[in-house]
Amino acid sequence: MAFFKKKTPVAEEAMDLESVMKKYDRESNTRVWEGTPRIVVTCVLALFAVFCLYVTLFARWLEEWRLTSFVAGIVFIGYLVFPIKKGTQRTNYLPWYDILLMILGTGAFLYFTFNAIDIIQQGSRFQWYQIVIGAVGILSLAEICRRSVGLPILIVAAAFILYAFTFGLANPTFSGKLNYIVRYLFYSKEGILSTPINVCSKFIVVFIIFGAFLERTGIADFFINISNAFVGGFSGGPAKVAVVASAMEGMVSGSSVANTVGSGAVTIPLMKRTGYRPEFAAAAEAAASTGGQIMPPIMGAAAFLMADYVQLPYSDIVVKAILPAILYFAGIFISVHLEAKKLGLRGLSREELPKLRPMLKQLYLLIPLVLLIYLVSSSKSTIQYAAAIAIVAAIAVSLFNKGNRITPKRVLEALAAGAQGTITVAAACGIAGIIAGTITMTGLATTLINGIVALAGNHVIIALFLTMLCCIVLGMGVPTTANYCIMAATCAPILVRMGVPTVAAHFFVFYFGIVADLTPPVALAAYAGAAIGQANPMKTAITATKLAIAAFIVPYVFALNPSMLFIDTTAWEVILICITSFVGILGVSAALEGYLLTHMKWFWRIVVAAGGLMLIIPGVVTDVIGLSLFVVVVLTQLIDKKKTLANQV
Repeated sequence: MAFFKKKTPVAEEAMDLESVMKKYDRESNTRVWEGTPRIVVTCVLALFAVFCLYVTLFARWLEEWRLTSFVAGIVFIGYLVFPIKKGTQRTNYLPWYDILLMILGTGAFLYFTFNAIDIIQQGSRFQWYQIVIGAVGILSLAEICRRSVGLPILIVAAAFILYAFTFGLANPTFSGKLNYIVRYLFYSKEGILSTPINVCSKFIVVFIIFGAFLERTGIADFFINISNAFVGGFSGGPAKVAVVASAMEGMVSGSSVANTVGSGAVTIPLMKRTGYRPEFAAAAEAAASTGGQIMPPIMGAAAFLMADYVQLPYSDIVVKAILPAILYFAGIFISVHLEAKKLGLRGLSREELPKLRPMLKQLYLLIPLVLLIYLVSSSKSTIQYAAAIAIVAAIAVSLFNKGNRITPKRVLEALAAGAQGTITVAAACGIAGIIAGTITMTGLATTLINGIVALAGNHVIIALFLTMLCCIVLGMGVPTTANYCIMAATCAPILVRMGVPTVAAHFFVFYFGIVADLTPPVALAAYAGAAIGQANPMKTAITATKLAIAAFIVPYVFALNPSMLFIDTTAWEVILICITSFVGILGVSAALEGYLLTHMKWFWRIVVAAGGLMLIIPGVVTDVIGLSLFVVVVLTQLIDKKKTLANQV
């Protein structure tokens, strides 16, 4: 009799993917609950999700009641889900100190909930015990953020608070500063309860729950299969499948690492099998998956925050994001195509490709997504109601898919998954609110703006470059949503002061906060892809940065000329921008790959890169120069290719 069973390949793969997620995605490092405790925890999480849906859809509560009860729930379930440290977790174990932290933290925010009116009316006259309660609430939320998000964002927050204690506030006594800081960050709407957590509780949570339901309809497998059916047979097909599938998955998901691991488990091995280097295969998936956060309509949740910050309808933000997102994925698609041509790679065989006809029969899976986009863009309902209707549609369409039917049990699981997914975003938003609040409280924003404006002089490009560095450095280890909140409070006003349109400034900081997931040394999405592809992590990150070059170029373009964001432009100008930008991305990608129609020498790579950049920058003069350079390179390539073919004969 055998004492153990041999692991099947499927089991080994699932185990590997789980270990990758736990290593690179803090959200996956959760407690282990089994049996009855698992059922209880699932029900608690589901109840919190139902509470959030009820409050955002139906309740007309005082804002302080809504926000403090939401954060109280986040703290409570946060300690239920996330252990104190990574590693192997004891099954069904909640230590006494976590129970204590859970009670104290939840109680601190609920104290505010039940005494909100009195606290509002008492002005600045706070008792010592209220300051203690506020401090406990701040620290308990910070600990949840450390467990679910990581240390980098807390280090940033601690640095700003330390600045407030030392130089930022005029109050001479330590107790006076402590009193003011706690009152400002805990009891006012300028700290934890500011815009980020407000938008999270009102909009983001509903979309996270929608994503959990949509995932259970089997739409991720559908995206991969239909991408395979359309582009899998072309040269370097699996890499193109990764780009197309990740672009579609990005419409409903905002996690770079989760996207990379989810679709990369299928696409990366296929890419390696067809001849791509492990580093390139992993980088292609990581670059495409990271781009999911800039793909409308969900855009990694930051789009909702942007709509609130710039005071524009959410549908306008989504429309303005379309062209830059298309250019981003076009750049990656072109790069993987050129790499395939350079290496002489083929696509999948006809036998390996899924049949298109069965795939077309599953198009009904797109109904919830199409319905959501229609309702949001048509303004026929609020964003929350649009997401709620889309959730109902997801349940309805699942009934036609026997293998992924959403039963009452799976409804409970989806609600629990949505609640669990909210913890990380909400914790990050809360700490981002503390950072933004500290900056406002100390007047540091004005000092920073004046300093960078003076350093940049009248040169917008210098301000853009300095802002880019801030976003990338801060984004290393900080979630996109939190990164955007901080940059929107600090760097975006600098660009606006320099003359960049408000929307363009916010898109600029949003983009560079995202590419931090690919930029060495802390490139979590690239490292996750490298783990799946058994590739060198640093080489993968560098390759991913090259593939995502459009994300480094396009923000400068729409910051200097916002026509790309459909600001102050005509339909003809938009068409012209689309064509020239696409050709420009082709030129830049060819320069990086060293291949267009055939291999290119270093001189022609510089020429085609210059031509590509000229074409991406909107303007008649730049377009003419860029197109001329590009045509010269193409003609040279045609001559070189003809000579190569003649020599082979």
